[in-house]
Amino acid sequence: MSLPLIRPAATADLEAITAIYGEAVRTGTATFELDPPDLADMTRRFRTLTDGGFPYLVAMLDDRVAGYAYAGPYRARPAYRFTVENSVYLDPPAHGRGIGKALMRELIAQSEQRGFRQMIAVIGDSGNAASIGLHRATGFRPVGSFEKVGFKFGRWLDTVLMQRGLGAGATTLPD
Repeated sequence: MSLPLIRPAATADLEAITAIYGEAVRTGTATFELDPPDLADMTRRFRTLTDGGFPYLVAMLDDRVAGYAYAGPYRARPAYRFTVENSVYLDPPAHGRGIGKALMRELIAQSEQRGFRQMIAVIGDSGNAASIGLHRATGFRPVGSFEKVGFKFGRWLDTVLMQRGLGAGATTLPD
């Protein structure tokens, strides 16, 4: 099994990113979006995050985008400025190959380098064992859940909240 190349995402990757996310929206419960965003919307989202100084990564496998991950603001209020929320999505054939873990490790490292202190995961669907396992394997701990807050595919879904410190975490004051 070849290892993925993890690198910053570029606008040239957005068509593949849009396809990966669209598949997740249409067939899965990791996201509570109901309609897949188009390339223009995904481009706006990408630019908002990268222009804001947040990491946005792709995993390349055999010269194609096999997955992507990014960190974005957890909440808009200024007191949350040192906390990010992560997202990780993989092309279905890339599942179970360690690509999610490689993306998460690099996303954590890049978030730490940017001075963020906490990372939050809001995992759609409490039955999403793969995502919960990925987050546990990369140092996250469960901190709670919201029960039956999303309605998709004719059923109510929970969200699982997980968290991990970044760098010095909350042990020191930020710069």
